[in-house]
Amino acid sequence: MKMISKRLVFKRKIYEDMLQWKRERKGKTALLIKGARRVGKSTIAEEFAKREYDSYITVDFADAPDAVWEAVKHISNRDDFFMQLQFIYGVKLYERRSVIIFDEIQKCPEVRQAIKYLVKDGRYDYIETGSLLSIKKNVQNIVIPSEETRITMLPMDYEEFRWALGDDVSIPMLHESFKSRKSLGDEVCRKMMRNLRLYILVGGMPQAVETYIQTNNLTDVDNKKREILELYNDDFQKIDQTGKVSQLFSSIPAQLYNNASRYQVNKVLKKRVSKDSMSELLKELEDSQTVVFAHHANNPNVGMPMYTEYSKYKMYLCDTGLFVTLAFWDKSSTENIIYKKLLSDKLSANLGYVYENLVAQMLTASGNRLFYYTWPTENGNHNYEIDFILSRGSKICPIEVKSSGYKSHTSLDKFYKKFSSRIGNRYMIYPKDLRKEQDLLCVPVFMTMFL
Repeated sequence: MKMISKRLVFKRKIYEDMLQWKRERKGKTALLIKGARRVGKSTIAEEFAKREYDSYITVDFADAPDAVWEAVKHISNRDDFFMQLQFIYGVKLYERRSVIIFDEIQKCPEVRQAIKYLVKDGRYDYIETGSLLSIKKNVQNIVIPSEETRITMLPMDYEEFRWALGDDVSIPMLHESFKSRKSLGDEVCRKMMRNLRLYILVGGMPQAVETYIQTNNLTDVDNKKREILELYNDDFQKIDQTGKVSQLFSSIPAQLYNNASRYQVNKVLKKRVSKDSMSELLKELEDSQTVVFAHHANNPNVGMPMYTEYSKYKMYLCDTGLFVTLAFWDKSSTENIIYKKLLSDKLSANLGYVYENLVAQMLTASGNRLFYYTWPTENGNHNYEIDFILSRGSKICPIEVKSSGYKSHTSLDKFYKKFSSRIGNRYMIYPKDLRKEQDLLCVPVFMTMFL
């Protein structure tokens, strides 16, 4: 008889946000967990329900029995609705001690609209999980409830990944080193970079991490990531049958590799797209939360959203593990030898675009909106570029990402001359040890989260 292995449940930082909602809102709002498919929304919702309530019911609208859909038709009669759910799932609900999870809520807009009245009823708590939440067909003809506390779940960040591997020590120690500006030494830095490259290859999608832990085989991990990417592509085809959204998504690695100053839509789609159509396509892609946008700040300063050119942007994948698989999607599976060479940093390829995606993911996980800045060189032959700009207090902090050497940082130097009065710290993120070079801080990639 084949044994079915138990699904691993990983420690996630979002759990603390959920606890805060439960303590502070006390049933006055439902909790809506947004996020891309397969980031672990359903798992964390059930784990929270098991630990924090006396009982719970999970209604999965992606696979709900007919009786649930029948009950939904009469949701305005709360007594009957709650009784039906308890019969269907064989679970007793206790007033103010139970929670109902509405999983894949986007598939049942009627229930999402009814959240207002369920919350007002006050008997139970409610957790909604979903993706593609504001796609037109998922919100058409319903009133979106204001009685929702919304939080976004991202792929596992680097610290969560280390937790999953049983390492609770490295990240706090790295943070202390960063705060004290102490170098690690070459040997320790090399070990930390190898650890980080494993995160780059596996990524932060829980199923990919679980596969790595259970098999220790990077080809198996790659196949799991391909399943997730295929799932995303299926979603894109459903929301945009022209295939344009899928094309935009699949071309992200190539666009970053080409080092253009913006995402070049016309080169990807091979034709011009009207401004309105393009806006709709990008909105659908953004709503999937499978990508992260960095927008061009025309006047880099505190309050960058005021100076943002939204038609000029770069796109990154939400998960660098998925990015690597998409970048090497030139055959049915990425060979283990490629993964081994990537892990040992021996693959003869320019991996600057991989590190750039990783930094984008890490900065986003730390709560930053992403902005960048380009301007022409003195002779006009090419552009200077600051990869990312952070706002800290009354100053801005420019970031340049390097995949190898650090001796040249012309763009950072030119940017400092151009906007010196606005600048706080200057950072160069690279795969070497922490070091200070005059007023430039050279930061190992694995310390990005501390900026």
